[in-house]
Amino acid sequence: MKIIRQTYLISAARQAVWQALINPVSIDKWGGGPAHMNDKVGTEFTLWGGDIYGKNIKVVDDRELVQEWFGGKWEKPSKVTFSLKDQSGKTKIDLLHENIPDSEAKDINEGWKSYYLGPIKELLEEHS
Repeated sequence: MKIIRQTYLISAARQAVWQALINPVSIDKWGGGPAHMNDKVGTEFTLWGGDIYGKNIKVVDDRELVQEWFGGKWEKPSKVTFSLKDQSGKTKIDLLHENIPDSEAKDINEGWKSYYLGPIKELLEEHS
């Protein structure tokens, strides 16, 4: 099993970045929809119409979101942690993705950049 760590500095308020992670309307705007998501512990979520799915296991409003993630036919969930911090008028978001099947780690690492956190950064910075 593999671990991915990535960090992004986004020129937007922490609350805006948080909404991009948990609000289905915002998720649709950056390309992760159709989505079912909210900021409640225990919520079972779907992204990309169910291609990615899982459950919120820890939520600290505007600061931390921890989720169990499944993709494809994984037997066990991976664990994704988003940590948000204010940094010089911007938002620093740290991603920790654990328990990734070895054969999928390279594609998933690229996917975070191309399809998830990269598009969130792009969307929020063009609207700031």
